Amino acid sequence: MSNKKNVTAETNLVPLQGLGVGGNITFEYCDFENPAHLTALVELLNHYMTDPMGDAVPLNKLQQLRLVDGLANHPSALVLFVLYDGEFAGFSTCFVNFSTFNVKSYLYIHDIVVNNNFRGKGLGKALMQQLAEISKERGYCKITLEVRDDNSVAQGLYRSLGFEECKPNMLFWTKKI
Repeated sequence: MSNKKNVTAETNLVPLQGLGVGGNITFEYCDFENPAHLTALVELLNHYMTDPMGDAVPLNKLQQLRLVDGLANHPSALVLFVLYDGEFAGFSTCFVNFSTFNVKSYLYIHDIVVNNNFRGKGLGKALMQQLAEISKERGYCKITLEVRDDNSVAQGLYRSLGFEECKPNMLFWTKKI
């Protein structure tokens, strides 16, 4: 059974009580066969891309189709939605990677998004805590992420949850191909 099937076979709706400000927070794994999930994924990602921290042009229709197909067929992708009172409010795109030094799998958080209309309700924190719980349940050795140097709000959240800069400090490098 592939990792993708394991993800969708797990409990799809996970309630978390008492974390939201005035509402109910739940989580759903992205079901790439569910049109509502696909719409939410694309809309939330485009929202993030046009945010000052995303600083990008939204995906066009062809790119949206490629995104959905690429994530649905990626062997280690995990997309988790956070819902607030039943509305899609944010999501995280993650990939399972492997640490050669720890000889264990780990979770890499590639995107974490909360729609502006839902910010200030503890959803980012709840989503990060849920990802940590999933990582513990699966026996991962760590969680990694990257954050913009000028995103002090996100950095504050991550520090409050026990994240810290790598020691020794690491640089994130890219080569466009």
